[in-house]
Amino acid sequence: MMTQDAPTAGDAVPDGDGGRTVHRRPGRKPDPGRDAEILDAALQVLAEVGYAGMTMNAVAARAKAGKGTFYRRWPSKAELVLDAVAHMKRSQADLNRLPDTGTLRGDILALFKPASVEEGEYQLTIMAGLASMLSQDRGLAEAANDAIVEPWAAANRVLLGRAISRGEIDTSADIETLSQIIPSIAAYRALIQRKPFDRDFLISIIDGVLLPAVRP
Repeated sequence: MMTQDAPTAGDAVPDGDGGRTVHRRPGRKPDPGRDAEILDAALQVLAEVGYAGMTMNAVAARAKAGKGTFYRRWPSKAELVLDAVAHMKRSQADLNRLPDTGTLRGDILALFKPASVEEGEYQLTIMAGLASMLSQDRGLAEAANDAIVEPWAAANRVLLGRAISRGEIDTSADIETLSQIIPSIAAYRALIQRKPFDRDFLISIIDGVLLPAVRP
């Protein structure tokens, strides 16, 4: 992901929206505990106005945070969006609360939490905003993959590792590749096809692709 030295207190920093320069006064360091609130606010603004209409000012106002907080943590709008999407995905696949049903199929199905119609539309709108961002800067593709695919792939690696330990799947299974199958298809479905990833579609991928690939 892009990096940039954080300006020190009193430095002049751009406002992030292509406008005037803001001179930040000395103050408190950013509070990491507020990150989740800011990222949630970023998702809300992105869903409401899209990537082109989204500004750092709007997110700051929604999160009730000062601009200095943003520029210490996120030097650009693109970085803020990527972190916000990764935050959303990590909240959906919490590595500390993975299911353990005794079978790989059961674990993956239990990991999937069906969204309401409203929540599904909200997530698709966020992904549409991300797709708009990627269309403007192809160089962000790898960082976007880390944000969208990696949180779910990390959870799948754990579930696949357990399945190997149980003797349920072949010890020669390529866990790294297999862990990315479902989240990669889900990302394609959301970003390109603009369709929700529902339980029926997940079952078709598990039974038609994943399990046949790992059976001894």
